[in-house]
Amino acid sequence: MKSPIVIFGFNRPDAFKRMTDSLKRNIGFEGHPVYVYIDGPRNCADSSIIDKVATIARELTPNVVLSPENRGLGASIINGVSEVIARHGKAIVLEDDLVLMPGFLKYMEAALQTYADDKRVFSICGYGLKINRPKQYVGDVYLCNRSSSWGWATWADRWQSVDWNVGDWDEMTSSKRLQKAFNKGGSDMYGMLRDYMAGRNKSWAIRFCYSQFRQGKYSVHPFRSLVANEGFGADATNCKQKYSRFQTELNDETQDLVLPVNMEADERILKSSARYHSLRLRIYSKLRRILNI
Repeated sequence: MKSPIVIFGFNRPDAFKRMTDSLKRNIGFEGHPVYVYIDGPRNCADSSIIDKVATIARELTPNVVLSPENRGLGASIINGVSEVIARHGKAIVLEDDLVLMPGFLKYMEAALQTYADDKRVFSICGYGLKINRPKQYVGDVYLCNRSSSWGWATWADRWQSVDWNVGDWDEMTSSKRLQKAFNKGGSDMYGMLRDYMAGRNKSWAIRFCYSQFRQGKYSVHPFRSLVANEGFGADATNCKQKYSRFQTELNDETQDLVLPVNMEADERILKSSARYHSLRLRIYSKLRRILNI
């Protein structure tokens, strides 16, 4: 059986439609089990909009779950992915602000198969930063010490190993060495986890990345992204400006990607990835957000 696809939506029917249309255009879409989880309304105004999302979702699959209450994205993803992955042993996970290239599913299926037994690999990511391929580098993908939540997949044993309660938080807060090591994935990593623990965000993704770090594992990313994130417009929940430092080179071709077996992490690539999350670039992005440019 093909890998199940788990989709999370809320109150953006237009974005949800664009995402599902791009999914249906993917090579090999037929035969994938599809599950949709739609978060509950925050207020009365949300209800009619959520109904529109549900209508679109039911045109795609009968497996649609509507939450009676607003859980928030973090809780929705943890619960929904846990349910599907317990049934199928793996899952491809999507949110409603993504647009997928035609070869996305083909790549995800191949990578899930290729790296299933490589326990160093924590997840497969469809999004790739705009990173130059090093000279003499063989392959169309690379290992990264930071996962991406923009179109990704994982297996049951990796997902079930995540400590969502961050039980070793006291050790982390008392160790500058651990904080520095975690921030090798980007200067914002420890700060985001600290904010979650202080109740200032509800991110599931930073806890997923933290478990990956603590286990010394990697995510697999393509050099040319198979996912575009459209979550930077005026109606986006988390990002309000159109500018994004994460704009990338998209791969709209459909040929097989070269997936090296037993590939090693390349320090040149890890440094390039970390630069996207450097303090300087984050400050520049914040200024663009404040100025709405």
